[in-house]
Amino acid sequence: MKLIIIGPMASGKSVVGKKLSKRMGLDFFDTDEQLEKKAGASISWIFDIEGESGFRERESDVFEELIKLDNCVISTGGGIVLKEENRTSLKKLKVIYLKVSIQTQLERTLNDSKRPLISNESNKEEILRKLANERAPFYEECSDLTINEKSNPDMAVDEILKNLDSLANG
Repeated sequence: MKLIIIGPMASGKSVVGKKLSKRMGLDFFDTDEQLEKKAGASISWIFDIEGESGFRERESDVFEELIKLDNCVISTGGGIVLKEENRTSLKKLKVIYLKVSIQTQLERTLNDSKRPLISNESNKEEILRKLANERAPFYEECSDLTINEKSNPDMAVDEILKNLDSLANG
């Protein structure tokens, strides 16, 4: 089994992905972590040097490598859905969308300096709303299961596991 987790930044993709993979006995991969490992540089540095387009190319390459693996949970970066070829790949896989409010994103990113799209912005809320408007339709389009915001990651994992049969047969 292979499950892909998508959603906006700070929706809990990595935390939920790790917990889900552990409970299911599957390997866990995070596209951002794999990208940094492969590049030998931080995402912020890649953004600074190569811009968002350079980062997105690298992200797509890592994603295409990871989806060839089996028995794993893969958490993606929030912008993975921006490239059409990634959306095409996602539609062939079992995809879980973690939906989260702008308020929760703001709270979770308050002191986070590692998110290049918002780290130097004075109006994070405006940026997050813009990203949500741009990306939410793609998340909806590519997902097989939507998990609405939970107060803790274990509740999200419980709901995913409860819906696994419909996901496997869907």
